[in-house]
Amino acid sequence: MARYTGPKTKIARKFGQPIFGDDKAFEKRNYPPGQHGNNRRRGKKSEYAIQLAEKQKAKYTYGILERQFRNMFKRATAAQGITGEVLLQLCESRLDNVVYRMGIAPTRSAARQLVSHRHITVNGEKVNIPSYQLKAGDVVSVREKSKSLEAIQNSLANSSNVYEWITWNNDTKQGTYVSVPARIQIPEQINEQFIVELYSK
Repeated sequence: MARYTGPKTKIARKFGQPIFGDDKAFEKRNYPPGQHGNNRRRGKKSEYAIQLAEKQKAKYTYGILERQFRNMFKRATAAQGITGEVLLQLCESRLDNVVYRMGIAPTRSAARQLVSHRHITVNGEKVNIPSYQLKAGDVVSVREKSKSLEAIQNSLANSSNVYEWITWNNDTKQGTYVSVPARIQIPEQINEQFIVELYSK
């Protein structure tokens, strides 16, 4: 499966936000990448450029490829509710994202690796598909054999985020995806309306 493996700070600087999490390099150079950085004269962006940038930001943030993202948009369009909100809710319901939100992994790419390597179970069953869509009430656990992994223990020790739609028990290394988050609960700075406008052209 193709994945972006290039420099992440460069992408974060392109969007002007640390979309991959804490990044010391981004904090030092929080201006656009390129030879001239801040000095480059940037003309006013077209409406299409703004919409495209927002879609790219969402894709990089959640680690989703173009075809997957387009398919998710089709699902969001067919579902009840506001299309943009449903699209973000589908992104948040991915197993790799929930593993990251629970603090089991420090980044979404690390969470994707844990899922792919069969360290995570859903409702007691091993699941190795990062894009697996969780439903409200699903129980996500670290596999018994994997609970002693140093990477997981370090990540949980450094995790302090609390989300209203997720519960986590550090003793049992088990959490519950309680409900689909409302848009106001999703912390990502993404203007989903621009994405809807782009795909609706």
